[in-house]
Amino acid sequence: MSKVATGLGSLVVVLLVAGSAAVGAAQEVGPANGSLVVVGGGLRDLTILEEFVELAGGPEAPIVVIPTAGGADEYDQYCPCLRQLREVGAMNLTVLHTRDRSEANSDEFIAPLNAARGVWFTGGRQWRLADSYLGSKVHDELWGVLERGGVIGGSSAGATIQGSYLVRGDTETNTIMMGDHEEGLGFLRDVAIDQHLLKRNRQFDLIEVIEAHPELLGIGLDENTAIVVRGDSFRVIGASYVAIYDHGHRLDSGGVFYFLAPGDRYNMQTREAFRLRTTAEPLERVVEEVWPQR
Repeated sequence: MSKVATGLGSLVVVLLVAGSAAVGAAQEVGPANGSLVVVGGGLRDLTILEEFVELAGGPEAPIVVIPTAGGADEYDQYCPCLRQLREVGAMNLTVLHTRDRSEANSDEFIAPLNAARGVWFTGGRQWRLADSYLGSKVHDELWGVLERGGVIGGSSAGATIQGSYLVRGDTETNTIMMGDHEEGLGFLRDVAIDQHLLKRNRQFDLIEVIEAHPELLGIGLDENTAIVVRGDSFRVIGASYVAIYDHGHRLDSGGVFYFLAPGDRYNMQTREAFRLRTTAEPLERVVEEVWPQR
């Protein structure tokens, strides 16, 4: 990266941190420590996983992979879910899986999480993750990974579970946005995360969620695209776009969501988007205006 580009990136980060500090010192949305890597499914760009491994501490860092969303009865150390992580050099991988709540609350089961520097959730159905781990000792130890400065990441269902509000959590079908499971692991507070956004023509689906719960921030990620979260801010990486659904902001044309491109930054506390230019300026066309009644 050129010195000019590095300087611009630093300028944007300063703006985001300053905006957050103006409201309050404590983190309001993202975790106070550690990082999140949230991927919209269809992961092919291995630089996303390379960043995850680097945030965990490098190839030798202990990383736990949780494939429970996939729905199989058993997974072992030969799980295909490890392939891409191995391709980017991760060497210390442990598979952790159960459908048994009592096992998820046992000290023996959670032992690999005690030393983990990274945790990766694979895809499938996000309600399976909630059924197995929400409110369990596993959930507590996941927070422990973040508190130690580690990283939690996931793709598809492994992205959605990281929000506090669980979209597509219905056990019957993934087309119901507000179903029989509505609580995620909550690493992002007051946030609802959708995935496979443009690839599956889902860009309008989060609107009903935000209309029903206007306090939520909706984040929709297309495939092969991710956000990297530190504190209350994130930046977009990967190949496609991330959509923002914020009941208090819309486009000047009346559109109720807008897109961030790779390299864009977003402050989830102040709900401001930034795009790198020769100078750092707020994203154009987004205005502070409540959605109209329908």
